[in-house]
Amino acid sequence: MPEGHTIRRLARTHTRRFVGHEVAVTSPQGRFAQDAELVDGQVLQRADAHGKHLFHVYADDLVVHVHLGLYGKFSLHTGDVTPPRGQVRMRMVGPTHWADLRGPIACEVLTEGEVDGLRSRLGADPLRRDTDPETAWARISRSRAPLATLLMDQSVIAGVGNVYRAEVLFRHGLDPLLPGRKLGRERWEAVWADLVDLLADGVRRGAIDTVRYEHRSCDHEHDQPHRRSCGREVYVYRRTGQACRVCSTEISKRTHASRNLFWCARCQAAT
Repeated sequence: MPEGHTIRRLARTHTRRFVGHEVAVTSPQGRFAQDAELVDGQVLQRADAHGKHLFHVYADDLVVHVHLGLYGKFSLHTGDVTPPRGQVRMRMVGPTHWADLRGPIACEVLTEGEVDGLRSRLGADPLRRDTDPETAWARISRSRAPLATLLMDQSVIAGVGNVYRAEVLFRHGLDPLLPGRKLGRERWEAVWADLVDLLADGVRRGAIDTVRYEHRSCDHEHDQPHRRSCGREVYVYRRTGQACRVCSTEISKRTHASRNLFWCARCQAAT
């Protein structure tokens, strides 16, 4: 599932390509047809993101809400608009670019009030300047649930998915099963600051790269800045059975709350 940095990049791209212009909105697939008629031909006023949710704001209290889910994808194109291929839920056509949305779990028109209600159920977003990390800490510091659960709970922290969860827990040497209330304020502040930096870096790069320079294993002289290093951009995610980049212990994997969890049993030993 796309994580928060991907949705923030979409919001930025749509701002550059469509905001301030009249946008033709259709639903070739038909499932979004009635809602598409409400915004078709209107000027897109703003594109915004909160966690894994994307919002296109139009006049007359109309907001298109998109959640990509596991399989959703937005594609962006220039040049002549071609006939739709596959199941296109929503097509947007602006003056210079056009975009197709396929496979989202949500694509709907909401009012601003409904958007406010949705956002009120979301947790703190490390990529939003108006977010309040204290709300996340209040939940975590009282919870018996393990950190592996809390970091993936979108009502606690919005935008963190399986990759960032695994990586930030490793980077701070935290046992994924440590109860939230045992984390401690100082360690929480370090984790939050790291999430802010990692997701912002993901927005800049368009990719997740969490490995510190000293832990990369390729030839640094030939490694270019802002580029995945030898294809090894993570510490533990999907590296089951491979050697930990820090201590050489085999990376472990288990199922946790129906999702795969990756960690190093030595670097992240329970304390």
